[in-house]
Amino acid sequence: MENTQWAWAWWSSLVLINIINLAIALVFFRRNKNDPESNSYLKRMKLMGVIFIAVALYRSIFVSSYLEQLAWFDTLANSSVLIRSMALFAELSFAGLFMGAMLKLNDDLRLYRSTEKSFVDTLVSQSPKFLFLCIFIAQFFATTALITKFELLFAIEETLWGMAFISVVPLAIKQLRAVSVSNHSSSELRLIKPFVWINITWLVGYCSYSVFYHLPIEYWPHVLENLKQGNYQILTGIQAVKNALLVVNETRDLSQWGGVGFVIWHTGYFSICAWIVLLLMNGPRLLPARVKEAASVEIQAA
Repeated sequence: MENTQWAWAWWSSLVLINIINLAIALVFFRRNKNDPESNSYLKRMKLMGVIFIAVALYRSIFVSSYLEQLAWFDTLANSSVLIRSMALFAELSFAGLFMGAMLKLNDDLRLYRSTEKSFVDTLVSQSPKFLFLCIFIAQFFATTALITKFELLFAIEETLWGMAFISVVPLAIKQLRAVSVSNHSSSELRLIKPFVWINITWLVGYCSYSVFYHLPIEYWPHVLENLKQGNYQILTGIQAVKNALLVVNETRDLSQWGGVGFVIWHTGYFSICAWIVLLLMNGPRLLPARVKEAASVEIQAA
């Protein structure tokens, strides 16, 4: 017996959340920033943020699952290939936001001023670029897996996501410690403090989920067992592409979507991740000291 009682209440709530998120993102995108030194940085962050939030709204309306090509609606707008194409830009934007913010904090907090950095320092300081590279490579595995239906490629994609965020944990800790002992005023750190704490919280949560549950329980044992038993399929050729593009299997049965686990994952992806993106759109950075505070320092010095 199909379980569809959950469907429309959950779907409506998620769509409403993402409509509100997009409205907020557009306000952020249009808002002028009087910070000439960070102008190009802010433009990039705002653009990537709008891309992610817009795709999140589309995907919350046209819910999909790649492997089985499940769809919320029986329409090509719910095509797995179409949604995967959008996800490519959204996921690269998500990675780009983290990379941009963390590299900006390196500069603003002057964490690596020495020209003679050790090899380890170089790895840590440049880890956001490795994060972006991992997620960039993951896009090829995800798209190929969608077309071929070869689950091993999905497992590799998810592993790359885990590696990406694990790689920046040391830098995130260093940035949190730097902010905690910083001599900058609260107003100067107003955008940085929330980011470093949310970044650490996100990394602990996501990396724990990836390392202790998602990869070792949900993905790799199942994939390796299928490989061992020869129980897998690999679709190839133009017909595989057509199937991935045109086949949509409409359903709102909770068991077909993967049960509560899918609901938790999908809800978190298009709510918590979207809220993190809204924070990053503002461009975490060291703000100029306020005139009033600067004047106070001058008086005390005199």
